[in-house]
Amino acid sequence: MFNNKSILITGGTGSFGHKFTRTLIERYQPRRIIIFSRDELKQYNMQQIFDAPCMRYFIGDVRDGNRLKEAMRDVDFVIHAAALKQVPAAEYNPMECIKTNIYGAENVIRAAIDNNVSRVIALSTDKAANPINLYGATKLASDKLFVAANNMVGQGETRFSVVRYGNVVGSRGSVVPLFKQLIKDGAKSLPVTHEEMTRFWISLKQGVDFVLKNFERMQGGEIFVPMLPSVKIIDLAKAYAPDLPINLIGIRPGEKLHEIMCPSDDSHLTTVFSDHFIIRPTIKFYSVGNDFEKNNLGEVGTAVTTGFEYNSGTNSHFLTIEQIAEMDELIDE
Repeated sequence: MFNNKSILITGGTGSFGHKFTRTLIERYQPRRIIIFSRDELKQYNMQQIFDAPCMRYFIGDVRDGNRLKEAMRDVDFVIHAAALKQVPAAEYNPMECIKTNIYGAENVIRAAIDNNVSRVIALSTDKAANPINLYGATKLASDKLFVAANNMVGQGETRFSVVRYGNVVGSRGSVVPLFKQLIKDGAKSLPVTHEEMTRFWISLKQGVDFVLKNFERMQGGEIFVPMLPSVKIIDLAKAYAPDLPINLIGIRPGEKLHEIMCPSDDSHLTTVFSDHFIIRPTIKFYSVGNDFEKNNLGEVGTAVTTGFEYNSGTNSHFLTIEQIAEMDELIDE
């Protein structure tokens, strides 16, 4: 569905943008891939890797609605990956996080509608479910904006959906590169916030494949959640440095002990498929009457039980230390 189409990725110079771009070029023949981001150096570096004729690079910030409208002219699909994502940084700089993650989301929506973009998928996070930190709260607000945007299009054809998943193995700013750098620098121990802390775990390739598949599945208004394994962060440290002692440093500002992707309060809206969940909209759409138990690929789901919660701490699938080490090989795939 991406052959001869124009695709724009906000925050496209990040880990996801690199992998998504490579995947599009390898699997499809897109007309244009537009990388929209605010960092000229990262764009320059990315141009040295991806210089195919279809590539376009736009300097711009999602806070700038007019620039987004210019960038989205004649665009078919948008992946909104731009965000301020560091939990402690958001706690200390809340207004900056709000400007990018909430006002930026609104700008993406308005630009997509004004340009009659066909489909938009916004990337979310497990931290948006029952949020306790500023970053999670802004992403919850963003999710609500993208879901409700399906009512803003009137009789237009633009559709908006959300993809929510957990920690990406090896992504910039995540714990794996930190552990590897500490080990390389000869650290005498590895810092772990809490011995019971858990997280959902996904490779970048899995995340990109999930987003691509959901462009085919989406009807508009769903929050897609993949079925993922969990990891204990202390096991993660042991997988990378089995001989180093663990230094428990305490939970950082805004952190949770466990993450949730499908809250129990949304169990009446949650449908389970063979390899993923969707959370249906809380609001009624007046222009479309979607049956979310069957998606555009013909896959059929069933309602979860009342009170169901998808929690990294109670997940039925945990990776062992050996499996974590094996998954490390997927980082650069």
